[in-house]
Amino acid sequence: MHLPTEPGLRTVLASWEQPFEMLRACHQRVHRMLALLGRLQAHVVTHGVNEQATQAAQDVMRYFDQAAPLHHQDEELHVFPAAHRSGDPDAIAAVKRLGVEHQTMEAEWRRLRLELQALLADKSPAPLPPAWQTDQLVRDFCARYTEHMRIEEHIVYPCVEVGLTPQDAEHMGREMGARRGC
Repeated sequence: MHLPTEPGLRTVLASWEQPFEMLRACHQRVHRMLALLGRLQAHVVTHGVNEQATQAAQDVMRYFDQAAPLHHQDEELHVFPAAHRSGDPDAIAAVKRLGVEHQTMEAEWRRLRLELQALLADKSPAPLPPAWQTDQLVRDFCARYTEHMRIEEHIVYPCVEVGLTPQDAEHMGREMGARRGC
């Protein structure tokens, strides 16, 4: 289950000096993790839980346990308030929705993580229990995250970037890096 480059995704080289490029780079990683999660689901239905499935599940869990919450925090502390200050009604409506979705996605992730942990603990050979063969939670989680990122990148980020001063960008990037120990 090697992770090829996803079609249509450009590689973003970013630094903390360019916080929105860092946010977009994070979105690229989320897309890769969602694709891996989908492939994992298909893999375990056919092959059961083997070494490849275990590694993929651990990679997905590590990402959504560590990086995703930091990304949400970055947006909630820096991007969403700036969108509110912009006065743009579309961006304001979007961040209201996105803030609720962060909570929803975090709750979905907790349920999905429990399923992944149970799957790994069971180490079942194929075929897997029906829950993993038709797991709507995986599909819903992936679909919600994908639409969420689309709204951020097409409505919210552009609105905030327009009004971002170099000093604001520097401050934002410095705080984002500090949250990660950089």
